[in-house]
Amino acid sequence: MGEIDDAIERADRESFTREPPKTLKGRIGYLLRQLGSAKAVAQEIGVTADSVNRYRRGARKQARADVAAKIDDAVRARWQPQVRKRRQRQAATSGGITVETRARFGYTAPVGTTDDGRFRRLTVHLPPEYAQRLFDARNTGAGDRELRAIIAEGLKDVYFQDGGGRAMGLSDVAINDIDYLDLDY
Repeated sequence: MGEIDDAIERADRESFTREPPKTLKGRIGYLLRQLGSAKAVAQEIGVTADSVNRYRRGARKQARADVAAKIDDAVRARWQPQVRKRRQRQAATSGGITVETRARFGYTAPVGTTDDGRFRRLTVHLPPEYAQRLFDARNTGAGDRELRAIIAEGLKDVYFQDGGGRAMGLSDVAINDIDYLDLDY
């Protein structure tokens, strides 16, 4: 996954209204209810169906660190899908999305102005249409490059051009090096 995809996933996790199960037995039980069989859970987390059944019965209290991480990821990816959808729908229709980042921005500007890319720390609230485009692109399998382009276009419009009030000669803003990026909606 790319940096933007990870940021969307973190924002989704922050919207949980309840915490996912904490115990290994509880997490395996949840995955069994979601996926339907021990074989399906075993394929998802990379162990045998017998191991899954041992986790479910409580015969094994601890999983190896790599397997425990896969179990955690599988549970969190499926946890509270309706809450995620509701929050994303709200961001895409009325709330918008807030981007907090420290990144190097490059851009094409008219002659006589600086187009040096430099690190900037920005916290910018993008309108709902950018949130909708971001979620649509992610749901259709767009890569990190396409997701970056959507956010860069939003930052160009809202931050650099101030909604059409300045820097009208500015074109093609690009996010080149991301130190960190966080989304909130």
